[in-house]
Amino acid sequence: MESIHDNVKYDIAIIIPVYNASSWLPDCLRSIACQIKNKLKVELSVYDDGSTDESLAVIEKWKPVLEAEGFKVLISGHSGPPKGVGFAKNQSIQQSSGKYLCFQDSDDEMKPGRLTLQYNASLEHPDAIIGSKFERDPPDSTLRYTYWANSLTQEQLNQQVLTSHGPTVIMPTWFCSRDLFNRVGEFDEKGKGTPEDLIFFYRHLDLKGKIFRVDEVLLVYRYHPLQTTFSIDEKVIWDLRLKRLVKYFLGKWDNFTIWNAGKQGRRLYRSLPEEYRSQVTSFCDVDEKKIKQGNYIYENSNLRPKPRVPIVHFTTAKPPFVICVKLDLTKGEFEKNLHSLNLLENVDYVMFS
Repeated sequence: MESIHDNVKYDIAIIIPVYNASSWLPDCLRSIACQIKNKLKVELSVYDDGSTDESLAVIEKWKPVLEAEGFKVLISGHSGPPKGVGFAKNQSIQQSSGKYLCFQDSDDEMKPGRLTLQYNASLEHPDAIIGSKFERDPPDSTLRYTYWANSLTQEQLNQQVLTSHGPTVIMPTWFCSRDLFNRVGEFDEKGKGTPEDLIFFYRHLDLKGKIFRVDEVLLVYRYHPLQTTFSIDEKVIWDLRLKRLVKYFLGKWDNFTIWNAGKQGRRLYRSLPEEYRSQVTSFCDVDEKKIKQGNYIYENSNLRPKPRVPIVHFTTAKPPFVICVKLDLTKGEFEKNLHSLNLLENVDYVMFS
């Protein structure tokens, strides 16, 4: 018998990769069932990446509930070892047909107006990945990160792309056209430890894509020890950020100053290819103890004499700056100092904190 959904053209496909999420799926699927669709035709595309818990049973239980609310529900997956989030997302996208893609993690919850607000934003900004503000559950988890992500201006969403925080709009809030996704290409499928969202994010920016955020809280972003975030290799993220820093900034500057004479600033210096280490004119800081050292000596260098980089006060340092200072850790002092120099972001300085 032919389904009533078979000849429908869907506006939105909700993309959900699943792996051992039975504890969170009821809340996730309930939040989807409660979406305000305003005549939008929506399909839910679930791909199970080899779950060993009751995830599939939970999804099957919710399928008729979602269908009763007008959603088409697509469920597939595989048994055996998980192949990774990137693979599961790609499979979920391939089996769906919606003109727009709404990415949802199986442990998070949508706010009721998410689909309509992001759909409308995507119509206005067709070349952008659309994100949104979010709230954390529990509320006191990752306070600094949540504040940073929710406080970025629309301009900063496209500027502060090199920080350790990753994409300036979090992956579980992403919404974009299928055309945009096809232009950027599928998610990386290397598996566990791979930041597939950051890799996609950078490819999108390389193609002159934009980032836009709906400035309303449209997601409950759950924090727990089993999050896939905790499996990401920090060194891989560092190397991706460094490669982009060199390509888009250091390769265009004759010299530069590293703002932070401490651990993170020195790590950056040591990580740089030799030709870019030679372009570092100084480290700058506000810590008098560090400044009194006079120089940072790179002891592991093969060069003779070993490189000696001056450590100076930020007021005497020369831009451009690569800033390795974490925000919101100095009660506003760093931000005040930076603002006092009247510099332009991504021209006179770049955030690499």
